Amino acid sequence: MTSMTTESKPNIFRVIAAWGVHLFTATGAVWALLAILAVFEKDWKMMIVWMIVGMLVDGFDGMLARLADVKKYADGIDGALLDNILDYISYVLLPAVFLVKADVLPESVRLFGACSILLTSAYQFTQTDAKTDDHHFKGFPSYWNIAALYMLLLNLPQWVNFGFLMLFNILVFVPIKYIYPSRNNYLRKLTLTLTYLYGAIGIWGILQYPNHPKWVIWATLIYAVYYIVLSLIPKKSNAH
Repeated sequence: MTSMTTESKPNIFRVIAAWGVHLFTATGAVWALLAILAVFEKDWKMMIVWMIVGMLVDGFDGMLARLADVKKYADGIDGALLDNILDYISYVLLPAVFLVKADVLPESVRLFGACSILLTSAYQFTQTDAKTDDHHFKGFPSYWNIAALYMLLLNLPQWVNFGFLMLFNILVFVPIKYIYPSRNNYLRKLTLTLTYLYGAIGIWGILQYPNHPKWVIWATLIYAVYYIVLSLIPKKSNAH
């Protein structure tokens, strides 16, 4: 009797873990929805809370996906596509709704400002090399939720906010390679240390809204400057 070729069945626990990571990633849509509902209520405190939950999910899901080896054990799901869909909802659609409902932009240009980030980010997200082979973002990487939070917390003049918004829209089309902090190879230890410090201080500070310490918000801008400077430094391609 001819022996049958047997293929080793995948470990059921690894399969469950891999699909669980995708489910964890998918909850980003739930947190974004809750944040949008908070925006409609103009409950900025809860908007901030749900934004932070969503950003934490986005910050950890990539590491979990690699640990669970989702490409092998949950290959029926396109993790990169799922991530892009959720990023567009959380980092673009949510802040666009915020720009319309909040008082951070002049009333005459609120809808225009919101539509501008929807359109430029649609371009940014669909570039074939939006994420380069050497782990960078090409063009301004649609950190609109971060920009929205700074607009809310710094309380700058509305036309100043609008000016920054238009500048960032333009930078979407400028092929600067912005670093991907968790996969960056330039000054890696320093960058990771500053990134985690930025996240910890920033989250601690904004969770105290509306009684957030002003110095915390300004201090986090030091990291923003570092991030921009490091991104502007000419780099040799490390793609293999």
